[in-house]
Amino acid sequence: MVTSTVASTSAGTLDVPSLVSQLMAVERRPIDKLNTKIESYQTKISSFGTIKGLVSDFKTALQGMNTSLLANSATSSDSSVLSASATSTAAAGTYSLSITALAQSHKLATAGQASDTNAISATASTATFTVGTTSTDITIAAGASLQDIRNAINAANIGVTATLVNDGSGSPYRLALSSNDSGSVNAINSITVKTGGDASVNDLLAYNPTENVPAPAVPMAQTVAAQDADFTVNGIRIIKSSNTVTDAIQGVTLTLNKNAAATLTVARDTSAISTAAASFVETYNALATQLKSRSAYGSATQAAANLAGDGTVRLMQDQLSSIFRTAATPASGGSLTSLSQVGISLQVDGKLKLDSSKLNSAMANNFSDVTNLFSSASGYVTRLNSWADSVVQTNGLIDVRTQNFNTNIKRYSDQVSQLETRMSVLQKRYTTQYTNLNQMLSNMNATSAYLSQQFK
Repeated sequence: MVTSTVASTSAGTLDVPSLVSQLMAVERRPIDKLNTKIESYQTKISSFGTIKGLVSDFKTALQGMNTSLLANSATSSDSSVLSASATSTAAAGTYSLSITALAQSHKLATAGQASDTNAISATASTATFTVGTTSTDITIAAGASLQDIRNAINAANIGVTATLVNDGSGSPYRLALSSNDSGSVNAINSITVKTGGDASVNDLLAYNPTENVPAPAVPMAQTVAAQDADFTVNGIRIIKSSNTVTDAIQGVTLTLNKNAAATLTVARDTSAISTAAASFVETYNALATQLKSRSAYGSATQAAANLAGDGTVRLMQDQLSSIFRTAATPASGGSLTSLSQVGISLQVDGKLKLDSSKLNSAMANNFSDVTNLFSSASGYVTRLNSWADSVVQTNGLIDVRTQNFNTNIKRYSDQVSQLETRMSVLQKRYTTQYTNLNQMLSNMNATSAYLSQQFK
């Protein structure tokens, strides 16, 4: 291409920009090669980022496997009577429960008022609310309406919620109070208006349980009594202030729903273990697939992967292979030493396969052996988790390899910067040289034309 441009001098001019561009393309070849190397390292870093994410997913699945091995399930014979959940500290067994009373919150209501916005009090008043064993003074401002009194009670955060109810009567607006927590210990025990307060406020709010009669015969009356949950576990009577009970059976949270009897069964949660095992296999297979595909060598029909021959990838694959080939130490008196004995087998393509029925059978026959196989010091989950840590942690395998790539990228980038400076100077020099040559050729053509004219 340079030759064709030079040939055009017969016309007396050079295409300087085109000529300089072609010369610079040749000069920039070392930069292009360096940029290609930089892009290659960036692609490798991206691949290791993908692998690191998959190792993290696998690690999460391993932790889930450990957790599930400790999990218990709590199953009620009648969920409409009670439901439950169990932690790892729960003891397996069957419990008989009989519920005779459910816990409920204390509720009060005032007599009806014709308006919820008209002023009730002419002067400011102080009302003392005693909820459980705690007494709190609430100021009712002069001119306060039913709405204002509701807002003042709610703003005080005394464990009571105030609302307005319209009962549709001639004086429909009633202030309703409800303790936020159930049980007798959270009852609204009294409401008194201090001396000097407005009589209208006292007539509205005053409450004394010993004088209580059904509403609305008195200004403030009980509509629902505070009540504790009353139930038995295996014949032992238990009284609680809430229908959610966490300390009646160790490691079990009970939710009482209605008065009746039901049976509760606490057992190992094999369903959770099966789900965790499936996640273990799935996340490992995703990782193994990427390790294999991103390190594959090229062939006649396919280019090599960007991590082909990478030593870190080979090391990771070798370490995983070693873990799966090394048997776990069996529990005392146990016989389980390999994953294949619980239905997790390594296939020819490097992936794992789960046989759920074989896993369930192993758990049914000897659950402690299964736990040992996965979670003991020599268990597969324990060793694989340690391997995952060594790969993804700071200064782990991937971190060190990525740092190496970044070092190379910086070195090559510095070289590119230096060469770019040189290219800038060289391009200016070429442009000046060929512009001057162009001018000289132009002058020579003018002289030639003049001489030719003189000879004629």
